[in-house]
Formats: sequence, C-alpha cells, structure tokens
Amino acid sequence: MVVDKFLTALKLNKIFLIANKLRGTVYHPPDYSEVPDLIQNLIKWINSESDLHPVIIAGIAHYEFVRIHPFVDGNGRTARALATLILYIKEFDIKRYFVLDEFYDADRDAYEQALRTADATRNLTEWLDYFVEGVLISILNVKEIVLELSSEMQRVEDSGQVVLPEKKREIVIYLREHEKIANKDIQKMFNITPQAALKIINNMLKNDLIEKKRFWTRNSLYIKKLEEKFRIRY
Repeated sequence: MVVDKFLTALKLNKIFLIANKLRGTVYHPPDYSEVPDLIQNLIKWINSESDLHPVIIAGIAHYEFVRIHPFVDGNGRTARALATLILYIKEFDIKRYFVLDEFYDADRDAYEQALRTADATRNLTEWLDYFVEGVLISILNVKEIVLELSSEMQRVEDSGQVVLPEKKREIVIYLREHEKIANKDIQKMFNITPQAALKIINNMLKNDLIEKKRFWTRNSLYIKKLEEKFRIRY
C-alpha cells in the first residue's frame, strides 16, 4: 500500500534531460516508463538482508534514488531523507538528532561532483567516501552540541531548578539541533502514544522548560527555553 501510494506520486511526464545552467551540469535520467520498476527494485534491495554497514546501504540508496530521478524536483532532498530513514531502520544509533542536509547543502558543487563521478565511472567508491564523510561530520556536529549542552548544565548544576530524566534530556538535545518539536516527533523518538507524548510535553511546559508556538501550522510546536533553568541527570 505504501509503495503504491509512493509510485502514484512519481513523475508521469517524459523528462529526458535535466540541466543546471548555473553549474553547467547535465544529466540524462532513465526513461519515465522505467521509473516504477526501478523504484520497486530499490525498495526491495533496501529491505533485503545484507552484511553491508547501514551507512553504506544508505549511501548506495541515496545515489540510486538520485540516479533514478523519479520526481521533477526535490530528488536530492528526498534521497537524503531516505538515507536518514535507512540509518534509523537499520538501527544505526542516531536517535534522530541530526539531518544530512546541512553538510551536503554547505558545498553543493562538491555534492554534485561526487554524484557526477559515480554517473561517469559507474564506480561508487568516491561517492561513498564523500557520503560517509558527510555522515561523520553530521554526527560530530551533534556530539559538539551535546557536549556543549552538558557543559552548560554542569556549570549550573548547583543552582538548577529542574533535574531532567533521560527522555526530557533527549528532547532538549533534539531542540538544540532542530529548534522546534511537535507531539508526533516525541511519539517517534520514544515509540509512545500521542497521550504519553502529551504528558511529557505538559510536564515540560509546567516546569517552564519549553513553550508553545504555532508557527505556520495548525498543530502546536514547542521550542526550548534557556538552559540555565535546568540541568541534566546522568
């Protein structure tokens, strides 16, 4: 069912040439008639048993999705979201603290060059080197944020008003990276019901750790307050 819905969103018009005049890149994607089978095969491969490391699987899937180029626009963003999802499904312990877009968006020329090299040589080695470096740097960035947050908490330990247990600590760390969080995000983080997520939210609101914002959506979003108001319990 999910696959069928996904396939209905694929491009139906014939796109034989994709060009970026600003960067001088030209790419010939597969014929539109081949796209459904190519996507089906990719999904089947992702879900198959493999001895490959999850990061390598994610990197290969990222490249193959971009190569298939099923959408008119947004293929790179979708490929990075797919890679992040694969890391989570394959139990690569990222705890949803980081996204891959920041590294790859920082130098689009390098990103596209790595993809072009794989297209030209049919050898994914250079692409995978680049992709793995991006995952590593993204993880190190999150580590730096966590250490910085831990240091801040330690400095105010004696005067802190609230001691955070594990779940609330993870939410605070998530907020440092993503700036805002919704009930559904907390559900996914801890595999809990909407009611259980709301209970955590209400407790954090009560302790003045977060505040409610609506931004552009009908659903409530929450942002963190100053770290000086709390400390972490390990």
